[in-house]
Amino acid sequence: MSRSFTFRNGVIAALLLVLILLPAYVMLTGDRFLLTLFTRIVILAMAAVSLNLILGYGGMMSFGHAAYLGIGGYTAAILCFEGIQSGFVQWPAAIAVSALFALVVGALSLRTRGVYFIMITLAFAQMAYYLASGMARYGGDDGLAMESRSQFAGLLNLSNKTTFYYVCLALLFASLFLVWRMTNSRFGLVLQGVRSNETRMRAIGFPTFRYKLAAFVIAGVMCGLSGALIANHTDFVSPAMMFWTRSGDLMVMVVLGGMGTLFGPVFGALALLFLEQFLPAMISAMVRPFNPAGAAKAGEYWQIVLGPLLLIIVLFARGGIDGLLGTLSRHLPGSSERGHG
Repeated sequence: MSRSFTFRNGVIAALLLVLILLPAYVMLTGDRFLLTLFTRIVILAMAAVSLNLILGYGGMMSFGHAAYLGIGGYTAAILCFEGIQSGFVQWPAAIAVSALFALVVGALSLRTRGVYFIMITLAFAQMAYYLASGMARYGGDDGLAMESRSQFAGLLNLSNKTTFYYVCLALLFASLFLVWRMTNSRFGLVLQGVRSNETRMRAIGFPTFRYKLAAFVIAGVMCGLSGALIANHTDFVSPAMMFWTRSGDLMVMVVLGGMGTLFGPVFGALALLFLEQFLPAMISAMVRPFNPAGAAKAGEYWQIVLGPLLLIIVLFARGGIDGLLGTLSRHLPGSSERGHG
């Protein structure tokens, strides 16, 4: 089916172009901070994409998804601490440990539903958090520093920020392609059917538990790889990576961007991290003309503004940012929206 140009598709194309050309802009302007910020956005967008697979498409509200960030990050950092610096070992190990943890958590939690499922996933995440806090050899509460970034036998130099950014971006694109292929396959259609009516899907012969468990493990693997990327990005891991509030951040990204849409988590990660970064300065600038002495202090309370702002977007922009763009596409002249991709 041919699809005419839409405002939403134009925004997506522009965003992808910006992400690809960002290092060139940084080289021209010398604004290295922008590259650091967007590297973090790309990594967390990949983690949000993984959560969207089970939350947006599968209807599984996991409140412990950040555990995989910590597991992937700690696996890479611990191997580095023990003298194994090869990324060919660290990254597959992070994937394998995350997959094993997701398999155990999924096998137990997916036999329940509703609030019970939420609480079990949260409980496992908190177990991982306290386990990391208790590992005195690897820093305990203080966290663990990585002496060097993952080595790839001279093929990639992750110490180069531009190279590392493109590696993260390539993995984000790969995760988006994987989710797109899955959700448009028989597997994805069954997963979405389970979200709508699991009882009916079982009645017509689909082993729904297997489908949900497979999606749960795949999401854990993708998020675990994101954790290994974060460890390389910050050269540091800590138990805070897997605290329940980080799972809440990932969930906000998915809901804010648009659950069950391909690019929604990317929009959500971009919007949330931009607000977190620039909202304090904006609040301080708005308060300064009226109270110069208290302007800096006012910026510290940026979350009071962020909370209602996110609530307004979720309540009035049905389908999040992606849904808002789709609505604009249908109402702008010369543009027709035929569906989300």
